[in-house]
Amino acid sequence: MSVSRSVVIGVDSSTQSAKAVAVDAATGEVLGIGRAPHTVTGTGGARESDPEEWWTALVTAVRAAVRTAGIAPEAVTGIAVAGQQHGLVVLGSGHRPLRPALLWNDTRSAPQAAALTERLGGPKAWLDRTGSVPVASMTAAKWQWLREHEPHHAEAATAVRLPHDLLTERLSGEAVTDPGDASGTCWYATADGAYDARLLDLLGLDAARLPVVAPAGATRAGGLTAAATEALGLPRTVAVAAGTGDNMAAAVGLGLGAAGLLDHPVVSLGTSGTVFAATRTRPADPALAGFAATDGTYLPLGCTLNCTLAVDRFATLLGLDREDARPGGETVVLPYLDGERTPDLPAASGLVTGLRHTTDPRAVLGAAYEGAAFTVLRALDGLLAACGLDPADPAVRDRPLRLIGGGARGRTWTDTVRRLSGRPLVVPAADELVALGAAALAAGAATGEDPVAVATAWGTGTGRTLEAVPRDEETWRRIEGVLTVATPGLLA
Repeated sequence: MSVSRSVVIGVDSSTQSAKAVAVDAATGEVLGIGRAPHTVTGTGGARESDPEEWWTALVTAVRAAVRTAGIAPEAVTGIAVAGQQHGLVVLGSGHRPLRPALLWNDTRSAPQAAALTERLGGPKAWLDRTGSVPVASMTAAKWQWLREHEPHHAEAATAVRLPHDLLTERLSGEAVTDPGDASGTCWYATADGAYDARLLDLLGLDAARLPVVAPAGATRAGGLTAAATEALGLPRTVAVAAGTGDNMAAAVGLGLGAAGLLDHPVVSLGTSGTVFAATRTRPADPALAGFAATDGTYLPLGCTLNCTLAVDRFATLLGLDREDARPGGETVVLPYLDGERTPDLPAASGLVTGLRHTTDPRAVLGAAYEGAAFTVLRALDGLLAACGLDPADPAVRDRPLRLIGGGARGRTWTDTVRRLSGRPLVVPAADELVALGAAALAAGAATGEDPVAVATAWGTGTGRTLEAVPRDEETWRRIEGVLTVATPGLLA
């Protein structure tokens, strides 16, 4: 085993699993990968996980990454965690979880989100402070739900953390977060770069329960604790970065930052579908999450709850392989199986229309793809408009999209996005962009380099380009018409 090279580890602690990559800090070569699953439980809008399982999975994944890389532990110089956003972790005695974490896709807190919006004076009041309006996904709404439904847990909580905060603290012993992940709580003011005292008062939340906000995700939080050293089998000299949320880490992995603003808006197809872009302006649109990025820019983001998982569910219901699909034709599917976030329809269910005796099941599956892609691309149009761009302007529409996430590896997903967007696509060759972004943050913590520049030098955002095809306006209008009828006034 060689210690001649410097190796950094990036961890993607997502909804479904922990993934760790061991990366050559000089070249960006992925030397080893480790994975371990997470368990998600809950019905009727509830989605929960045991935070202790996140730590166990991280340890398993990191050890596997180091082992498959064939490197000596002493070669590792830095580690960073990128975590699923918004999840609420409440800690009590012994700094251990009081209950399972409420995950980002837990929609039970939709009533609390609406009530909080009104209590502050409406959407604009929230946009002015946080850049986002509370929805069920946001941590503030989940905290309010806990206060109302489990007040004993809220009162007993000595610390409140996001998923990545918890894991970073287990690694370093320091209670630290970053502006990117903090901006998804709805108690952090992106306008001021700090926790908002008025919002904390509104939520009955003492700032002393929260982690310190580091200047950037690449900030060194410390070295490994003795317990983390023993668990991971790594030296205590390893630099632990403050880390960030998964979307912010993906942006770093793509090399998005001050040098490439809005040049390549991103469509990410995973359990959720997200669209985001780096910008220096602070957009204020109630349909978007006005996140901060890790390098002083902003990362406005639209998120749909129903993406690859919802389409896979249709494939299962129809008894088809996920790739055994054809264009939907007159069939339209709105695959809102778990409610929806953009558009904000937390109580929505799926809708299928346009069926006939002669309908091919493959067209129903294709319509599910189209409905999910439409929702994501419509969110993209809103994002571009909020950044001062006209989505219909040919100069804007000709800009390529970067297509990432598990869906980007699927032929039908790629074809559907290409057809409904009418844009060229860039599909990065690198897998695990969230973990690679975290690895770049780890390199920044170890060396002081700019992590966006590190990722750009690694070339993790480059890949094959698919030329544009004519936009399928007929299918777009058909889906838009069904959505208008199903949700009156939504598109007004």
